Amino acid sequence: MLQARGYKVRLRKLDPYLNVDPGTMSPYQHGECYVTDDGAETDLDLGHYERFTGVPASQADNITTGRIYSRIIERERRGDYLGATVQVIPHVTDQIKQFVLSDAGDVDFVLCEIGGTVGDIEGLPFFEAIRQLGQELGEGNAVFLHVTLLPFIKVAGEMKTKPTQHSVKELRSIGIQPDILLCRCEIPIPPGDKRKIALFCNVRESAVIEGRDAASLYDVPMEYHRQGLDTEILHCFGIEDAPDPDLSRWQQISDTIHNPDGEVTIGVVGKYVGLLDAYKSLIEALNHGGIANGVKVRLKWLDSEQFEKDDPFEPLEDVHGVLVPGGFGERGVEGKIAAAKFARERKVPFFGICYGMQMAVLEAARNLAGVPDAVSSEFSSEGEPVVGLLTEWTRGNEIETRSAAGDLGGTMRLGAYPAVLKEGSRVREIYGAAHIEERHRHRYEVNVAWKEKLEACGLTFSGLSPDGILPEIVEIEDHPWFVGVQFHPELKSRPFEPHPLFASFIAAALHQSRMV
Repeated sequence: MLQARGYKVRLRKLDPYLNVDPGTMSPYQHGECYVTDDGAETDLDLGHYERFTGVPASQADNITTGRIYSRIIERERRGDYLGATVQVIPHVTDQIKQFVLSDAGDVDFVLCEIGGTVGDIEGLPFFEAIRQLGQELGEGNAVFLHVTLLPFIKVAGEMKTKPTQHSVKELRSIGIQPDILLCRCEIPIPPGDKRKIALFCNVRESAVIEGRDAASLYDVPMEYHRQGLDTEILHCFGIEDAPDPDLSRWQQISDTIHNPDGEVTIGVVGKYVGLLDAYKSLIEALNHGGIANGVKVRLKWLDSEQFEKDDPFEPLEDVHGVLVPGGFGERGVEGKIAAAKFARERKVPFFGICYGMQMAVLEAARNLAGVPDAVSSEFSSEGEPVVGLLTEWTRGNEIETRSAAGDLGGTMRLGAYPAVLKEGSRVREIYGAAHIEERHRHRYEVNVAWKEKLEACGLTFSGLSPDGILPEIVEIEDHPWFVGVQFHPELKSRPFEPHPLFASFIAAALHQSRMV
């Protein structure tokens, strides 16, 4: 909304947990791990920030308690504190404030989100830091917006304001008076309840903003504008002469979503289907592909382990495209390989991402190239390692290394890397470019030594690293649409700029739906 008025913004996330970053956390615990161009493993909320604003996030935009304490202990061991007693106040709070204020760039507003719940003991240093920051920046330079819950008790037909009142009371007890309350709710807030919240929480009635459930995620900016959220924020900053917002592109996205010209079904064969936040960017990128083609994308979530049983393919009979996403470990591997085989043999559009590409290569090696014991050294030490651990590679002018025995955190090929696309290939036509740069997050690579043998069987290596060592993209030419990529294209897809691979994949699925 601020961007729609012509302002420049930067968004940041502060996470109170002790992990250094989400890189080693289970997707079932924390959802997906989002990766930035500069190789930071971050909270999935940074993906939302990028999709909504188009502003690339970086290492400087996500901090955790773990990172803060790591820095402080490192400085204390070096003697930087000159023998002082290191304490939460001022040392931890100073680090938090430094993070909020540093490397913001040329922007008008910095929006900082603190994760967790008011009252959590782990969040207290963050609340104290922003309390201090509010004082130091002065009136009109910092605004506190508190997200609260207004539960609706259906049996009683009543909305309860007490959770919001108690949460605000907790904040005020530590010295923070919210300027705006963003109240999540299922139904409209009755006028009487809005007045009550404003009175008990010491805010203006116009600052009690209704955050009602929306039909689509991309309806939210327009809904908040109708509630007056952007006007209230600007008022708190003392800005009364801001230009009117131009939300026409959001309206266009909303119209496309709510008035689709058809529907396609994509079967997603993964191992974390029990928690869909594990595939948040993927879901949004597929929806963006739908927006690009003016159709609704229906996702059919399929646990890859079910394809390791007898007669496993019945769930895929009605899909118009098969997507095998990224993942780690041995569980469900054979099911992913079986799904790739189904798509290849039945001529169903197939998209393999990261681990999904590696499984498609193993399937081709086993069933086309005559290497029945083709494996990845990630899950087996026996057989032919068609996919293995790369221990050294170049990034620009630097050599990066890793080892199988090293720490898991931060030791992958992370962030944006360039690739060169083969002339005449499908992906070069899709991208409309010979050189691309995409974000990676993986330890294992397809062994380029198998390139010649696999290409002789019809699996083309259509994208390679500039030095020709790292396979980035494979495709099958004699197929309606069969592409595997070693990177994560979903991380760079936006509603206004759908990623070309997702737009093309959904177009192929749409064609398939009309053929059936």
